[in-house]
Parts: sequence; structure tokens; C-alpha cells
Amino acid sequence: MIKSILKVFGTQNDKIIKSYLKKVQPINALESKYEAMDDDTLKAAFETLKSSVRNEEKSVDDVLTDSFAITREAAKRTLGMRHYDVQMIGGMVLNDGNIAEMKTGEGKTLVATLAVVLNAMKGKGVHVVTVNDYLASRDSEEMRPLYEFLGYTVGSITADVDNDMNRKAQYDADITYGTNNEYGFDYLRDNMKVRAEEKVQREHHYAIVDEVDSILIDEARTPLIISGPTQRDHNHYAKANDIAKQMQRGEKVETKAGEPEQTTGDFIVDEKNRTIVMTEDGLQKAQDLFEVENLYSLENAALS
Repeated sequence: MIKSILKVFGTQNDKIIKSYLKKVQPINALESKYEAMDDDTLKAAFETLKSSVRNEEKSVDDVLTDSFAITREAAKRTLGMRHYDVQMIGGMVLNDGNIAEMKTGEGKTLVATLAVVLNAMKGKGVHVVTVNDYLASRDSEEMRPLYEFLGYTVGSITADVDNDMNRKAQYDADITYGTNNEYGFDYLRDNMKVRAEEKVQREHHYAIVDEVDSILIDEARTPLIISGPTQRDHNHYAKANDIAKQMQRGEKVETKAGEPEQTTGDFIVDEKNRTIVMTEDGLQKAQDLFEVENLYSLENAALS
């Protein structure tokens, strides 16, 4: 019964695809127009679109039809590849911030160029996230002729880009390819910089994530952790060790129901949870020995 209904009315996904197919028709109608232009005229037409977006005269959605049609024509001339209608749909899905599921060999790299070219028009940078350095280098180099034909610069962030000046140059490009790890660690390092001008990344405007299930689910299980130099005085360790030796182990005193908890000594050892808890007397003793009023205040964080 349900299968019969779906055959007649279609699934929700079918309806979404049909709505996108309607938007492909005007793009196809422009193919002969841009096909007839020479390279310089085609570049000028795209530059006019880009200027209208950067001057905030039009939005990226306003110029989507022409941008996709020009990108298709430019790809034919520079890469020898033409975007099919289904790839146009994939580009629109990515532009809308949704996930486009495609099989291996269906041209995911070419599909991404549609949304990349469109969103790079604002001049705020576009990041393409890949799963490894090989794909970041390969895809950036393979698609470079298309992007440069349209007046864009292309960068690639891989492990062998080893100094901040070179990495910043890659990020300052209109379009940057890189892995999730490289982007993530650069973000963490940037947040450890003292001055804003030392940061390598530019603002985060628009990104396309390849193999999104792998990067946002599988890879996300491994946290990115980075450390920096500490401001601790090594003498604190020696002093803490001396004070710890002066603390006396205590224990909880059995009390009647409703009575407050009582303890002896300076700390209690919880064998089950493998933790040590300071008693009130122990905390006061430690503060006296450290010569501070509050061991847990912010200025004494290095001691605790």
C-alpha cells in the first residue's frame, strides 16, 4: 500500500529534486548565450556578476543562474568537462547548505566548483574541506585552471606548508583546499596568538565539506588538542611537594542520621573512585602553609 502511494505521489526527496530541476531549466537556456562568447567576453560577463555581488547590488542567489551557466562554460573550456543537469542540482544543494549524496565517480569535485565559484564572489574566502592532504593538493590543482580563468586565486593547506607566512598566503586566496585537521589546528593556534595580525586564517565565510559523514562523525570522535608554554613557576612544584608531605590522612566519622558529616585529618581518600578530598581543616592548613587566603582564587590557580 505504502509503496503504491509513493509511486503515485513520490517521496519528499523526489519533490525536492523536482523543485531543483525546475531551476536547472533557465541555466540550460543560457548555455548557448555564453557558448557564443569568446574567452575575454565570458570573463568580463563573470566579472560584472562578481562586482554586483561585492557592491551588494545583488545577492549570490540573485546571480546563481548566470554564475552556474558561466561556470559550466568555463569548465568546458579549461577542464574539458561539462556539468550535467544532476551536477547542477548538486551545486544548488550545496549552496543551500545541505548534504548532497553522490556515488564515487559521479563528479563530486566538479559539482563543488559550482557552489565554490558562486560563494567566492563576496571576496570573503571559501574553504573546501577534504579528508587527506593528497585530495587537498589534487583537487586544488585539477580545478585551478577553472578558478583562475574566472579570476580567482587558489590555495592549499597541507602538512608540508610549514611556516605561518606561507600558510597565511594560502588562506588569503579566494579559494582554499585543506584537511579538517589542518584547518582545526590552525584555528587553535590562531587563538593562542597575542596579536590579531599574527593569525593565519581569515574570517570563516563559507565551507564545503567532502566526505561529510567521515569528517563530522568519524573524525569528530578524535579531539584536536594543542598545548602551549605554561606560566607556572617550577618552584611551586617543590613547595607543593613539601606541603603535601605535611598533610595527614584522615577518615570519615560515623554520625547519626541528620547530623552533619564529620572527618578527621587533612584529607580523605576515596578508594572506590580513586580520588582525594580535602577536609575543611586540611584546606585551611594548606592555605596557611602556602601563605594565601584562598587556595582556589584565580590568582592562586597555579598552586591548585
